Amino acid sequence: MLRIIDSPIGPLLLTADADGLSRIDFGVLRLGYTEASKVHGEVTSAENGGINKRSAAILDATHEQLAEYFAGCRREFELPLNPAPTTEFRAQIHAQLDTIGYGMVSSYGELAAAVGRPTASRAVGSACGANPLPIIRPCHRVLRSDGSLGGYAGGLDIKRFLLALEEN
Repeated sequence: MLRIIDSPIGPLLLTADADGLSRIDFGVLRLGYTEASKVHGEVTSAENGGINKRSAAILDATHEQLAEYFAGCRREFELPLNPAPTTEFRAQIHAQLDTIGYGMVSSYGELAAAVGRPTASRAVGSACGANPLPIIRPCHRVLRSDGSLGGYAGGLDIKRFLLALEEN
């Protein structure tokens, strides 16, 4: 099930199934979803056969917790997650993202070292770029070793916004 929500960083496309939240996408309009395809915030597809109560509840909880996060009232997310399978290395990096606390930052090199691949900082950047659950798994908290921003799937303006939100 898909749902488009509004946020301070623009519309977000949330994807969930009965097992958990599987994806958050920035730039919904770039993905080909238009206002006309929204039905009370939900987009259904032939693949899922319509609305599923469990996935709807997960999307409701995600929407609520993201709103709390953007309001400065939530520092951790409590959601069932069910991202698509990925490589072992990317899965290790995505798990490491969960260890970077609210308002904290890490570097690509530090994450590489944490998974036993100290020379793989570029691969860490690629894994962060492929993170299907940005914000929930906070890849915005990963910087270059010199403290500069590096990249971000949502764009550097969104990365700056999220980091500034967590400074307060």
